[in-house]
Formats: sequence, C-alpha cells, structure tokens
Amino acid sequence: MSALRRKFGEDYQVVNTNQSMTFSAPVKKKRQRFVEKNGRCNVQHGNLGGETSRYISDLFTTLVDLKWRWNLLIFILTYTVAWLVMASMWWVIAYIRGDLSNAGHESSYTPCVANVYNFPSAFLFFIETEATIGYGYRYITEKCPEGIILFLFQSLLGSIVDAFLIGCMFIKMSQPKKRAETLMFSQDAVISQRDGKLCLMFRVGNLRNSHMVSAQIRCKLIKSRQTPEGEFLPLDQCELDVGFGTGADQLFLVSPLTICHEINTKSPFFDLSQRSLMNEQFEIVVILEGIVETTGMTCQARTSYTEDEVLWGHRFLPVMSLEEGFFRVDYSQFHNTFEVPTPPYSVKEQEEKSSLTSPNPLPVATTPSSPLLGNGGRGGRRERLLSADNADDQASRLPRKLQRMSSTKEEHLWRGLKTVPALPGHRASSTGDLPLSIQRLRSSSITTVRQAQPEEQVQLLSLDGDAEEGDLEKHRMSAAISKIAAPTPAPVQISFVGSRPEDNLPPKLRRMNADR
Repeated sequence: MSALRRKFGEDYQVVNTNQSMTFSAPVKKKRQRFVEKNGRCNVQHGNLGGETSRYISDLFTTLVDLKWRWNLLIFILTYTVAWLVMASMWWVIAYIRGDLSNAGHESSYTPCVANVYNFPSAFLFFIETEATIGYGYRYITEKCPEGIILFLFQSLLGSIVDAFLIGCMFIKMSQPKKRAETLMFSQDAVISQRDGKLCLMFRVGNLRNSHMVSAQIRCKLIKSRQTPEGEFLPLDQCELDVGFGTGADQLFLVSPLTICHEINTKSPFFDLSQRSLMNEQFEIVVILEGIVETTGMTCQARTSYTEDEVLWGHRFLPVMSLEEGFFRVDYSQFHNTFEVPTPPYSVKEQEEKSSLTSPNPLPVATTPSSPLLGNGGRGGRRERLLSADNADDQASRLPRKLQRMSSTKEEHLWRGLKTVPALPGHRASSTGDLPLSIQRLRSSSITTVRQAQPEEQVQLLSLDGDAEEGDLEKHRMSAAISKIAAPTPAPVQISFVGSRPEDNLPPKLRRMNADR
C-alpha cells in the first residue's frame, strides 16, 4: 500500500470493489439484468404453441443444449431400452423355433442360438454380440436365417445409437463454454480521463497460458427509449465503439488489458455526467470472442455492467510487474480501482463551456506591402494608395524618438518640394495645389529624389479617383521618353526675397494657399 501511495500520490485512495465491501453511496434496489455477470442471458421463451416441433427437427442440437442431468438420463435410458428390445427379439425367435422347450438340446437338434434357454440367456447373448465380447459359449448357427437378419439389424442399429449418443456426449464435453470460465472481466467499469478525453473503461484477462487466437471484443448498450414518433423500444441495443475503426478491438490477450470507449459526440454517453449517472438505467453487455488455441473451436465469453457498477472518477490499479526474466501478473489487484481527479460534467457540457469561455478569434487579413508611388510596382491602385486614413495612427504608435526623427525628415522633404522651380511647360506647384489624395500620402509615401544630378527635379503626379493601372504606366513611360529626348533645361534661379519660402511664390499661389 505504501508503494502504491508513493507511485500514485497521497490523494489517491484504493477502492476494493468486491461485493463483500459496503459503500457509503445510497443502495439502489436491485433490478432485473438482461445478461448476468457470468454471461447467462436472462431470457425465457414462452407460449410457443405449435413451434415446439422445431426442436424435434433439430434433435442433435436440442440434446447438446440440454443440461447434463438430462443428457445422462437420456443416454442411460436409450441404451437400456435398446438392449431390452433387442434381447426380447432374440427371446421371441428362440420361443417360436422351440429352442426354449428343448432345454438340453439333443445332439441331433440344431437351435437358432446355442445355449439360449430363457430370457436372461437371450439378454446375455445380445450384450456379448453388441459389445463384441465373444465368450464363445453362446453363438448363432447357420440353420436360423431369421437370426441372421436380426443380427444384421442389431449391428446397424447399435452403430447408429452409438454414433448419436457418444457424439452428443463428446460435443457437450468439448464445448468451449468452460474455456470462458478462465476469461475474466472486472467487476466494475470506470469513467475517467485518458489522453485528455473522457473514457469508459473496463478490464479483461486470460487466466490460462494458452492464447485466444483472433480475440475480438464488442460492447452493446441495452437501454429502453422512445422514438420521436412515440414508439417505445424496450431494451434497445446500441453499439459502443471500442476501437473498431482503429483496430483496437483486436486483442492480443496474453496479459490483462483495459478496454477503452472514448466518449465523444458519436457516443451515447455524450450527455452523461456524474449527476445524471445516478438517475440513468442502462446495461452494458461485453462480448469477447476468440478461437481456443488447443481445440480450434470458437469461444465466447460475456458479462454486463449496470449503471450502479460504473464508477465515476476511478482508474484501475496496475497488475503488471517486471521480475527477473519475466513479467508477473498480480490478479489480486485485478478488480481494484483508485480515485483520480475527473470533472463531474458531461462532454457536452464541457464543450459548451469551452466554446463560451474561449471564442474563436476573428480572422485578420494580411495586407501585402504596397509599393511607393513611382517605384515601378505592379500592385493595383487601391494597394498603392493603402491606409492613408490610418497613417497618422501608425505613426503615433512609434516611439517618441522615432516620431521626432521621421517628422524632421518629412519637414526637410516637403520644404524642398515647396521651393522647387517650375519646369518649362509646367506650372509651378506648391503643397496647396496638390490634390487631397497626395496630401494624405505625406505620412505614408516617400518620393524618390536623386541627389547625384542636381538638375533632375521631382515631379508630382496628380491622381484622379478613377485612374487605373494602365494610365499610370502610360504616364510613366511617356515621362521617361520625354526626359531622354528633350535637352536638360537650365535651372531657373529664384532669388529669395522674404524670410519664408512661401514669400517667393507668385501672388496667385499665395492667395490660393491662404484660402485653403
């Protein structure tokens, strides 16, 4: 016990589930079981009427299914009656031929059966013939054709009776029902978590060293229910998945195994909780099938668990231990369980609670990086003019030092744009003359300025709201061709009269800036 506590912790308590132990839980009234713990089906057939003749048509199976006391009685009575009937027939032949009157049998008289004087002697002759004992004192003669015919009939009838009764007894003795006595099931089933999932578990074991070939296990839930149409289905059967899809139902039963049924949305226990378990009425039938290795016959073992035999929040004690050179199974702990922390809620309640506490996050669409204006990008107009409204918010998220550095660079850039002289053929422009879409790109777009050629000027393109990608490409190509073909104009020298750059602008532009 101390070793178990060290292994599983002080909070775990070993629970002995033997029937002799008493529990503090309220005792339920014992209800009728569909399948007993030993596997016997608690069903009786009545009011068959004229269908009883079907049992006689399959007489051999009927005799095999009978209990042993009835088989022995039929066995003894069949041989006794057959012996008496055949002995009587030999006595009748001797009586008709007059063998009984000539008790001494004169030397000139040839009887049908030698040394048969009465019924006991006829009975002994039949037994010696049937059992092929052959003492040699009583024998049939060639002067009795009816005796020869009766002898042939006796041989055929004896072979048929021997084959039928001895075969019936052999099949009944070799039935694998007794092999099922060495297959064990745990007295209780448990519900606890395994791999983060709530599972219904029970244990099976094999007491013999001979294996069960192709062992397979199945589970049925027996529970009465009512359909939506109002039909009542008593003892409705529902399949419990114990690994049919994954192959876990195929057992290699050389040591005790714990069979697990995962409780999920497809399980009939999806809405079963610890509280509702006290009010439920159901029965779980477990069927274990396999081929006996020694005889090659199919064996089936059965048991069942009612709702009061399902323990919530328990787990089976381990029974395997490693010894020197082999593994040892301790069957004294086969039925014992211990308590483990298990949520008392059903799987349905847990899923609803988790969906309320942790809702799914909204999907965030990632925006591709938009190319700057005039850098040869292939994105669409909307992608190039990205988030002009949120530019100020993005700049406000930067640290203060970076905000000051970016604001200083922008001021120098825009001061240079304001003081750029107008090119020939183009009207002079200022920040007030720019469209509103370009002004909003001040915090998100940077115009490329080449410092290697001082004569190259920065050209701002006004974008209309309906401009398309083709127009922008065409405008870019025409500007590049004109720049290559036309001679480089001489820079216009503008004398700065005022102290501010705006004072050097023409009066018309100054009035436009003042109005805006």
